[in-house]
Amino acid sequence: MSITRLSSAKLLLSSTSRKLQVLRLNSTTTKPLTPRQKWPELLDSDFIVNSQGEKQPDYVKLILTSRVYDVVDEAGTPLTNAINLSHRCGANIYLKREDLLPVFSFKLRGAYNMIAHLHSNSPQPISGVIACSAGNHAQGVAFSSSKLNIPATIVMPTPTPSIKYTNVSRLGAQVVLYGDDFDSAKQECERLSTEQNLINIPPFNHPYVIAGQGTIALEIARQLRLDKLNAIFVPVGGGGLIAGVAVYLKHIAPHVKIIGVETYDADALNQSLKNSRSVTLEKVGLFADGTAVKVLGDETWRLAKEYVDEVVLVNTDELCAAIKDIFEDTRSIVEPSGALSVAGLKKYIEEHPEIDHRDKTYVPVLSGANMNFDRLRFVSERAVLGEGKEVSLAVTIPEKPGEFARLQKVINPRAITEFSYRYNGEENADIFVSFNVVDKKKEKTSVIAAMENCGFEVVDISENELAKSHGRYLVGGKSQSTKSSNEKIYQFEFPEKPNALFNFLQALRSDWNISLFNYRNHGHDVGKILCAFTLPEGSEEDFQEFLKNVGYTFVDESDNIFYKKFLRS
Repeated sequence: MSITRLSSAKLLLSSTSRKLQVLRLNSTTTKPLTPRQKWPELLDSDFIVNSQGEKQPDYVKLILTSRVYDVVDEAGTPLTNAINLSHRCGANIYLKREDLLPVFSFKLRGAYNMIAHLHSNSPQPISGVIACSAGNHAQGVAFSSSKLNIPATIVMPTPTPSIKYTNVSRLGAQVVLYGDDFDSAKQECERLSTEQNLINIPPFNHPYVIAGQGTIALEIARQLRLDKLNAIFVPVGGGGLIAGVAVYLKHIAPHVKIIGVETYDADALNQSLKNSRSVTLEKVGLFADGTAVKVLGDETWRLAKEYVDEVVLVNTDELCAAIKDIFEDTRSIVEPSGALSVAGLKKYIEEHPEIDHRDKTYVPVLSGANMNFDRLRFVSERAVLGEGKEVSLAVTIPEKPGEFARLQKVINPRAITEFSYRYNGEENADIFVSFNVVDKKKEKTSVIAAMENCGFEVVDISENELAKSHGRYLVGGKSQSTKSSNEKIYQFEFPEKPNALFNFLQALRSDWNISLFNYRNHGHDVGKILCAFTLPEGSEEDFQEFLKNVGYTFVDESDNIFYKKFLRS
């Protein structure tokens, strides 16, 4: 096992000549590069003149001549009839099973296709390849290089979990751990690429990578009658997968809709299509870490804006429900990004009741199954919310005998999943209650009306993120401190890396008292922390400056209804 930890205090070395150069997209050349200049490693026959008279990569030809089937069975990955999901959604649904590839992800296709073509196109042996990734792209590059007997180096941030770099090392790559974050690791990857004459394999923004991913569309066209296929749902990160699938299918079956799926907190393609230009997001959510990309590549954006029909957005709960849906049909557990397509399909059907979906055929692409086992608890908890099978309410009832029984009678016969109460000596009691439903919209309206008829005050908190992430684990009584009247409460996202919490606490002023703290490990790269502070008079300005400089994403929850009812004095 070859794993190297490097210090960030290295001096940059001067550039050396390269035998086969892959030009970077952030070139400082003032005049825009032509596609031929941008990709000198492509053959002349790999280009075609389009209808605007521009020479661009010939993607249909590149897909048909892909080298992917050196390592993937000629029949491709299976197209599985999702019987249970089809029945629940009222449509014909087939799952494209990219989770069954050797590295459990579609990323193998693009990585192998690019490395294999560079290997065969180069007049001299390739000295090695390099990539910066802590995910599926790393495994794709490592596996591909091993098959072609080409040395591979993978650069990952130092805090990368051992399971990720151990798997990559097992596949034969040298792993370099560098820096505290992805940006630092990416800079080191570029430095090593130049210093050691290694070819940098991009995760999505290259014609060979896009063509490799596009072989998925080639297989779907063989596996289904195209005249019966209505739409393909594709997860979107950097855009390589949807660009490859779209450019092939729109050439041979333009009637098939290509629908991208993103999360609300990582929707670079959605924002770009809305603004008619490539948009760079300031930050992205990391639950679906495989698609947590701030900006599309320039080439993937060029193809996506021409061939993608629309984008559907989903939230974390809907993703977790989709993971469960896939498990029930396949007995396989996909990663959050791998379930994006199914979550998007369900959302699309829900948002288009005007369409008779019963005679429609849809294909969601299951892009990967590299799930962190520690996430399963969180996925299981949130799946029921994503399915719309649970209602959570904050109910205020009189603090007198018999009122509990009246509340229970209204909810009955529904199964109660959570019931939290603590006596505080006041005339009224605030209760956090959750219960299962079959028809959420109808039953929630009915139950709330019945509770209000009993004289209870009711607030629907089913979509309250504070309640879902922290509140239900904290209910036990309001603060009794007189100081809490000046309390401020914030939800932070901390990177799961050494000393993150310690550094945060060290930055606090000694007179800023922490009055509440809650953290739960969700099994991914960012942990959510709820933290309340009581501040002395005159320190508000300093505290706001601290928040601005702390470097962590935060939300002020001081006005959250759940906090006011259950946690604040």
